[in-house]
Amino acid sequence: MEEIIVTAPTMLETLPPIGDWVIVLPIVLALMGAAVSLVLRRRPGLAFVGAALVVIAIIATEIALVMKVMAAGPVSMTMGKWLPPFGISLTVDAFGAIFALAAAVVTLIVLVYAEIDREEADSRNGFHALVLLLLTGVTGAFLTGDLFNLYVWFEVMLIASFGLIIQGGKDVQLDGAVKYGFLNFLATVFFLLSLGLLYGLVGTLNMADIMRAAPSADPAAIAAIASMLILAFGMKAAAFPLNSWLPASYHTPPAVISALFAGLLTKVGAYALLRSLVAILPESRDLLEPVLVIIAIATLVIAPLGAIAETNLRRAIGFVVIGGIGAVIAGIAMASETGIAGSGLYIVHAIVTMTALYLTAGLVEKMTGATDTRQMGGLYGASTPISILFFVLIMGAAGVPPFLGFWPKLLLLQGGFEGADWVDLALAIALLVNAVLTIIAGSRLWAHVFWRGAADGVEAPKDNGRLKLGFGATGLLTAAIIVVGLWPGPLMGAIKEGAGDILDPARYVAATNLAGGAR
Repeated sequence: MEEIIVTAPTMLETLPPIGDWVIVLPIVLALMGAAVSLVLRRRPGLAFVGAALVVIAIIATEIALVMKVMAAGPVSMTMGKWLPPFGISLTVDAFGAIFALAAAVVTLIVLVYAEIDREEADSRNGFHALVLLLLTGVTGAFLTGDLFNLYVWFEVMLIASFGLIIQGGKDVQLDGAVKYGFLNFLATVFFLLSLGLLYGLVGTLNMADIMRAAPSADPAAIAAIASMLILAFGMKAAAFPLNSWLPASYHTPPAVISALFAGLLTKVGAYALLRSLVAILPESRDLLEPVLVIIAIATLVIAPLGAIAETNLRRAIGFVVIGGIGAVIAGIAMASETGIAGSGLYIVHAIVTMTALYLTAGLVEKMTGATDTRQMGGLYGASTPISILFFVLIMGAAGVPPFLGFWPKLLLLQGGFEGADWVDLALAIALLVNAVLTIIAGSRLWAHVFWRGAADGVEAPKDNGRLKLGFGATGLLTAAIIVVGLWPGPLMGAIKEGAGDILDPARYVAATNLAGGAR
């Protein structure tokens, strides 16, 4: 029998260099900011200012983190002075750092947008504290190097999002919260079960250590665990056929909360799927590739069909969000560097574009006083700038140049057409079908809401002066989408480097000081 050497837990003798603290600062700032915001919730305006300053500080630290990762490669910091794999590690590569930065940027925009209709009494509902708690969970999920820690951050996200989705206490919100909560709790159970089985099989939950241990484990058992992870993360990402909870719940809270959910929550699920299957368990990904292909194609094609059939504005946008998850899974199914880069860049695009799209839908609803597109109309004449925002964003979601969404679709199509078999070609065709159907769905929504006259018996909406702040925040995010779409070089370079580390995680493992160690 092969001798297995298990090293005893070792404690760090010195504190990490001060520069390494930039890894943990985003999480610490978000968590402490949530606590302070909760204390300040009875002080009108102060909670918003405090939360905004905290998020600005988080953005600054994450910019520094991105620069550090791009200069030195993946970096790691272990909590509690215990060396990995015994301690809890935060291990960050280009994907994690960029995703965390994008999440913080859209959170700041959401905080500003939320002020357009928040009254003094609303300061007591803990909105800012819950937003920062949600950002804590999202940031922790992107930066963690431990699967159990990822489970913990999912729980933090679930608690915060459940508190946000029921704000207002309307019956429709409670109904949406039940659907959202039940499916996500079920996904969490599957995730936790898979972690228990994985730990029993390989004796570790440190991501880098699993990469070293999994190849020597029973392939059938590892594949079964990977199947459970696909089920768990597929539910959280709203991939077909486990996606019905998203359009049934995301339209129920205020639009600003829907925007935060659409930009962050499903993207964390997609990222977890990418990280676990491609970087941690690549052999199981190869074995389960047919399943991933079926999920990707079905999600890409069916989701925009749902958007075409839907009349509720935010429910229709919810199907557009689901279609984007299919694009991410298509890149995972390809497992080439181009495909993985396309998936990573699509996550960045979806974080900003879907947030902006929901925020624009919120402006439309505030101007019309309706949520059903059949009760809208005449908005082009009442507010041409909002109509332009919506058109730009829906074209960006479809992947039309020159917007940011074009580049991940281009990388995914390149990966599909470069593939040596019919599977990659089928994925590429599904991506093209998704783009066409998304354009049809978006054009239909735009025509109903903006181009046609107001519905019978309904006066054309008038612009509301209070919406200028929300329009400015949404316009700023949309401008960023256009600028990065016109000048994608730096972002694409960083994403391609991150894709290389996902496919060949040697630098990621080395950052944890586990490379070459005995087991």
